[in-house]
Amino acid sequence: MARILLAEDDDNVRMFVSRALAHAGHEVVEAEDGGVAAEIADVKSEAFDLVLSDIKMPVMDGIALAQHLGRSRPGLTIMLMTGFADQRERASGLEKLVYDVIPKPFSLAELVAKVGDALAGRPARIVSLAEALPA
Repeated sequence: MARILLAEDDDNVRMFVSRALAHAGHEVVEAEDGGVAAEIADVKSEAFDLVLSDIKMPVMDGIALAQHLGRSRPGLTIMLMTGFADQRERASGLEKLVYDVIPKPFSLAELVAKVGDALAGRPARIVSLAEALPA
């Protein structure tokens, strides 16, 4: 299947996401923050089909990672995830760099489906917090 670079500072979330994606047949390379992910991508950038990163992390956050990767590897599919509404809002305006933002918490099925959509190139769009909340 696909080779995915996963950047997530929470050990439990990183383990859950990594195992879910591996169970779906993907090869996952893990990084505990955006800075480590950037270093890995700089050395092996052509090796990844997708980068999945948390937004809020120490050293380098997911948005800075997306901007770094957008400069060094345009066209690389990047998805962000966050449990913080204010962080999700920070990602609006990055549609050219970021495929989508996955709100936490998410189920294994939601994660695998969203990654499948991204890898297949199915259209997605970042929705604002106001759009995401029920009326």
